[in-house]
Amino acid sequence: MHYVYLLRSIDNPEKKYCGIAADLKKRLGEHNDGKSIHTNKFKPWKLVAYIGFENREKAEAFEKYLKQGSGHAFARKHFW
Repeated sequence: MHYVYLLRSIDNPEKKYCGIAADLKKRLGEHNDGKSIHTNKFKPWKLVAYIGFENREKAEAFEKYLKQGSGHAFARKHFW
């Protein structure tokens, strides 16, 4: 499985992050351990939502969608 996940900073709730991972628990740990340059300034993070896909290509396509205009609106309406 491949997961598209949405995170929110616990200390800075206006900071949000969307990513992709095969091992979601490990990846969340990496974000909270400061191992991601994109998220280390706003740790700790909490998992808001995740969606599982059987193949990586579909997961990547959905992550890309969430990071674009109409995908931002979709995420705000359904996840944030």
